[in-house]
Amino acid sequence: MAAMGWLTPRRRSATARSVLAGEAAAEAARKTSQQLELERETAARAEPAEPEFPVVGDAEAAAFFDLDNTVMQGAAIFHFGRGLYKRKFFQRRELARFAWQQAWFRLAGVEDPEHMQDARDSALSIVKGHRVSELMSIGEEIYDEYMADRIWPGTRALAQAHLDAGQKVWLVTAAPVETATIIARRLGLTGALGTVAESIDGVYTGKLVGEPLHGPAKAEAVRALAAAEGLDLNRCAAYSDSHNDIPMLSLVGHPYAINPDTKLRKHARAREWRLRDYRTGRKAAKVGIPAAAGVGALAGGTAAAVALHRRRR
Repeated sequence: MAAMGWLTPRRRSATARSVLAGEAAAEAARKTSQQLELERETAARAEPAEPEFPVVGDAEAAAFFDLDNTVMQGAAIFHFGRGLYKRKFFQRRELARFAWQQAWFRLAGVEDPEHMQDARDSALSIVKGHRVSELMSIGEEIYDEYMADRIWPGTRALAQAHLDAGQKVWLVTAAPVETATIIARRLGLTGALGTVAESIDGVYTGKLVGEPLHGPAKAEAVRALAAAEGLDLNRCAAYSDSHNDIPMLSLVGHPYAINPDTKLRKHARAREWRLRDYRTGRKAAKVGIPAAAGVGALAGGTAAAVALHRRRR
């Protein structure tokens, strides 16, 4: 073993040169650290810090959230339709027509005016003659059955941040206002803007008041509510997944693209809007049934019903 001693490094005491090298390295490290800290401080001054948002106590600000695929996975009217089918609101003949109209919309990627009008008329005919209170009660049950577990936690946290800041938070959706109101109440939000179906003495007539709250109609609803509530739209925020909601998003000073479809993602990036995507993996931009179907999206519920019927058979 003694012959291998030359391989073992010998312990040597520090020489003047090694002491000098150590001290020089320490001094260089200290100066480098100071220089890096100075660069960070300079950069911080050059790029002003992003202001706190939402601003706590700003009573002239509010937040507007689209519902389908923004707050909830899929379309609320789709889940509502499943619940109505379960309760035998649909006839087999209506199921077939709804399923065809919805399939056309999904495959063609565009709304056929005749199909959409027919789908809306058919959807309204389903609730015609029923009491509003009856549909509200059923809606509470359907929320627990199909919707409660489909709320995006990330979007829910965004809404809660506005509430915690003392701001009002509204859902804005093409879904029936009754359904939207149930969801808003369950989530602790301020309220909801939705499509209004005409009722007389608490009974649905089978007609709409105006048109489905979709696209430009959403922007008009937000504008009207802001005026009534004394809000400054430049200080408000809006959140949506769909390019159809660009008119609403463009109204506010803080637009957010949430789980955006391809067109909205491109538009948001071009205008440097903030983006958030809470979907797992690389899912398709269209999750569930597009909100663009408006009240006619009840056809989506029938599509699910057809699949459910086939499975049961």
